[in-house]
Amino acid sequence: MTNGQIYRKTLGFSVRRLLWDVLAVVLFFALSAVGFIIGDRIRENGPIGLLIGAVIGLIAMIVIVRFVSYLFKAGQIAMMTRAITEGELPDDVIAEGKRTVRERFVTVAVFYALANAVKGIFNQIGKGLTKVGQSIGGDTGGAVGNTVSSILQTIVRYLCDCCLGWVFYRKEVKSARAACEGAVLFFRHGKTFVRNMGRVFGMGIASFLVIGGVFTAVFYPIAARYPEFYESLAAAIAAETEGEGWVYQLLQNPATLPMVFAAVAGIIVWAILHPVFVKPFVLTGVLRNYLESGMNEIPSEDSFFLLDSRSPKFRKLHGQI
Repeated sequence: MTNGQIYRKTLGFSVRRLLWDVLAVVLFFALSAVGFIIGDRIRENGPIGLLIGAVIGLIAMIVIVRFVSYLFKAGQIAMMTRAITEGELPDDVIAEGKRTVRERFVTVAVFYALANAVKGIFNQIGKGLTKVGQSIGGDTGGAVGNTVSSILQTIVRYLCDCCLGWVFYRKEVKSARAACEGAVLFFRHGKTFVRNMGRVFGMGIASFLVIGGVFTAVFYPIAARYPEFYESLAAAIAAETEGEGWVYQLLQNPATLPMVFAAVAGIIVWAILHPVFVKPFVLTGVLRNYLESGMNEIPSEDSFFLLDSRSPKFRKLHGQI
């Protein structure tokens, strides 16, 4: 199957995850409002009722995001992995994805914890790069280390998804061992990392420019309808803040404030649409490179020692094998 075919057949997972995330946010605000109304009418203390409702809403939102929404994400990765390694997908991709997740892991919570463990491995190594740079070159070396670490953190989310895809592929071994193999693969295949980095950043920049740019242009005429509001806002900003630079000039100029508001709105829309419609396509290509590099040479037990000394979290995960 081509990347485009896999993307189209598994896109339903992303859409459903977005709907559940929106539902979680709506539920949070709804429970907060209900708590305020009940508290105000029964105890004549709306703020306390608001606080109680917000806590209940937050718990509900965490449960939905952590379990229900993540179930769809895990199912999507499972089906992408199957399509890449087996070359086909069932007719009911959504149902098969959820069934695969339930079979591979006792609960989605275990899957979620495993993802956090893998993410922690890469985060620790990223921090180590910064420290190494500082020890070698002081502030300059630290800046270089920070830059490399930032780049690493940008693709960590993709790599965690790839590691979890590898766990699905290696269904005949324990999850902890498969996760260790997945982490080792990242460091053992430098060329694959470079290809993935180019794909992630290239598509990310293109997505930002196209989606963000289009919606900035859409929102600008709307934002520019209220010049009086921007004149008073710019005057208030100039009176309350002091500073220099282009950012302050934009915020203190009523002529540029509509563009600032439109750009912020465009970025928000991009931040919502990119993970749903663009990131899955990028992930398909990254996951294919990743899986193919590992299928040709599955990491051995000896290769785990490569990361044992560099990441305590990896060493802990290794100890669970």
